[in-house]
Amino acid sequence: MNLTIEHLQRCYKDRTLTPENLIHKLIQICREDQKNVWIRLLTEDEIAPFLKNLEGETPETLPLFGIPFAIKDNIDLAGIPTTAGCPEYTYTPEKSAFVVEQLINAGAIPMGKTNMDQFATGLVGTRSPYGACRNSFHPDYISGGSSSGSAVALASGMCSFSLGTDTAGSGRVPAAFNNILGVKPSKGLLSTQGVVPACRSLDCVSIFALCAQDAETIFQTAAVFDPADPFSRKVPATPKQPFNQSNFTFGVPAAKNLNFFGNRAYEQYFNKSIDMLTDMGGACIEIDFSPFLDAAQLLYEGPWVAERTLAVGNFLLEHPNAGVPVTRQIICDGKPWTAEAVFSCLYKLQALKQKTDAVLDTVDFLVTPTAGTCYTINAVNADPVRLNSNLGYYTNYMNLLDYCSLAVPTAMTETVPFGVTLVGQTFEDLRLLQAGACLHAQAALPMGCGPDAPPPLPAKSLSSETVQVAVCGAHLEGLPLHHQLIDLDAVLLQKTHTADAYRMFALKSDPPKPGLIRDEHRGAAIEVEIYALSVSAFGQFVQQIPHPLGIGKLELSDGTWVSGFIAEPIVMESGCEITQYGGWRAYLKPCKKIRRNQRASKKGTRQQ
Repeated sequence: MNLTIEHLQRCYKDRTLTPENLIHKLIQICREDQKNVWIRLLTEDEIAPFLKNLEGETPETLPLFGIPFAIKDNIDLAGIPTTAGCPEYTYTPEKSAFVVEQLINAGAIPMGKTNMDQFATGLVGTRSPYGACRNSFHPDYISGGSSSGSAVALASGMCSFSLGTDTAGSGRVPAAFNNILGVKPSKGLLSTQGVVPACRSLDCVSIFALCAQDAETIFQTAAVFDPADPFSRKVPATPKQPFNQSNFTFGVPAAKNLNFFGNRAYEQYFNKSIDMLTDMGGACIEIDFSPFLDAAQLLYEGPWVAERTLAVGNFLLEHPNAGVPVTRQIICDGKPWTAEAVFSCLYKLQALKQKTDAVLDTVDFLVTPTAGTCYTINAVNADPVRLNSNLGYYTNYMNLLDYCSLAVPTAMTETVPFGVTLVGQTFEDLRLLQAGACLHAQAALPMGCGPDAPPPLPAKSLSSETVQVAVCGAHLEGLPLHHQLIDLDAVLLQKTHTADAYRMFALKSDPPKPGLIRDEHRGAAIEVEIYALSVSAFGQFVQQIPHPLGIGKLELSDGTWVSGFIAEPIVMESGCEITQYGGWRAYLKPCKKIRRNQRASKKGTRQQ
């Protein structure tokens, strides 16, 4: 079954599928699970209120209309128990995690809470009293962790996307082992309010997706600043330059820094992945990976283990029978750290970051294996600490150094999938998704697992010369004219607002279109999306713009100027002012409600 966002929305628009029918089918699939995916699968009655929230809405008003997703069980969903993989720790939150609220408000439908390595401590997926989560391709192999159930749920066709967490690789390793994409965002871009902490200063909510396009939609929806989360950060208003497929550089660790732990197949497929990137047009540059590895050592040999103890150590001490033994050992047996030792590690980390930043400044992004090997469940059970540590070889440094990353599947071995991770500087999340889309298409793997897994999506690429354009109405993502941007291979750079200096008017057209007039005294901030187009595509786009609209310069909220939709003053006479709504989507919602009430009124009149 094709569960990508674009496909489901097309089915909803064509009325060949309803969210109710989809959810009913997926619940049947989830109930047949034999991989220990779920800790708590929602019932149809529990899902019903989320479906009711979609009444009067469409994919044009909600970017995730009717899109099913799974939630790692250390992330709160209101009214549903949170266990963090430990039954004795269970509590029932009254409120959903902030990031879950954003997704539900955008139309997404939660399916349930997924299995995990207890207290998000592990990269294996076996450290759970709810059973080891089995790999979606080979049941004898680990799924990867700690976000094991979320990854397998997506790969096995139980949802369209899922949420994990990633402190040391938990959102990337399971992605690699299950042939899906894993987004490890820049720290703070996705709120961690309502998430059981592992290392609170390092924790990230991560995204599993079938394709980069889906990942981008989910990221843009979820990356909302949360003033109640002290670690929350705003997405920079000024977009990074888009990924240029025809001219880019990528760094690869020197041979002395690579470690595949005896897995020749993974070594072979990593080299083939490098060939894919060079075939795409990239220039490979060998880099010294040593400072990254030195930083990684600090995660479990430095004071950050004490942060895990701070999170749940007292609970485990007060409940001596709770906790998987290896998890208790890691969290409770950490050595005490003096203040002097903590500062010494912070100084060392900062010195290493100076070196790693300098490396990343020489390339567009870094490429490593996501994991050097994969193990069977029996092997991990026999040697749980050492083999888990091996899986973190390429992941443990990421949040300590404050980088973003994207795990991309690139090959299938005889047993389990293989993938690489793209690494970028802070806030380069969207550029990595653009590069990842191209690489994923180059690999040409089906999305997910099984005979019904959908084929890969074609990647969008840009020439070296691009134009940025701001759209504010029917061209917004999911709305009727958005296809014009898709047809021209436009790449979404960011969602933002104009400066507080624009009035918006609704034109009498089909479909309705907005016009912006600059007015520094009576204006407001208007929702816009910024896209990158090739120069030739921009010319074609402009040709489709009708009078009295046009393209001019718009000022964004950060003071920068981009090309965007403006209107002639005549719209103030012929159009209806809608500035007070702050954006086209917000304006459409009451319009749809009015039309719905009108239809109901007409129906009642006919019945009388």
